[in-house]
Amino acid sequence: MKHGKWHKRQVDQSLPAWKVEFLRYKELKPIVSAVSGRPPSPAEFVALLDAEIEKINAFFIEQEEFFIIRHKSAHEAEIAAIRREIVNFHGEMVLLLNYSSVNYIGLAKILKKYDKRTGAVLRLAVIETVLAQPFFTAEAVTLMVRECEAMMEAVFPTAPGEGQAAARRDREALAAAEQRIFRNTVAALLAMEDVRSGSSTRGRHSLPPLTLPDSEWLRSF
Repeated sequence: MKHGKWHKRQVDQSLPAWKVEFLRYKELKPIVSAVSGRPPSPAEFVALLDAEIEKINAFFIEQEEFFIIRHKSAHEAEIAAIRREIVNFHGEMVLLLNYSSVNYIGLAKILKKYDKRTGAVLRLAVIETVLAQPFFTAEAVTLMVRECEAMMEAVFPTAPGEGQAAARRDREALAAAEQRIFRNTVAALLAMEDVRSGSSTRGRHSLPPLTLPDSEWLRSF
């Protein structure tokens, strides 16, 4: 699958309100790939990407702070509300990690196309700056995803017998109540797993070093 179609599919599978916050890959590609006309100069192209990176960072930081606040208050809810909140919270954070991955790969791809089209060597220099960006490192969100998965293991026990059956019924009820977020979360996990599995994009500067969620809790459905 061409990256443009893959990128659009990932954007479509994210939360509707997030769609405008993704890298504008569809708009950037024609600028680089136009048969006629002069591609932007390196300075002009970097300025376009800087604007996109600034937008991505601003949105990522806003969501990260929002999740931090929610994370601190999650323990105060009743157990039923905690279960529902954890499921949604985990799913949205996974989608934010996928947001990070999709945008990073899009930047790498569009830079590669630009360098190939113009003979410039922007890719490595720009990617080096991206490696230090909050949306790329995603340390706080990645840690919270792991902590959230530990909570899910605690509130949905996997012990054998009736306890396990009851826990599974609870999981199924929550998943049914929140199908959209749950379905999109699984789609995001599969997409990130696919990105990690080895492709032409693999390399030191081509994949974000994310510790991706691999929850046995999710796989139990």
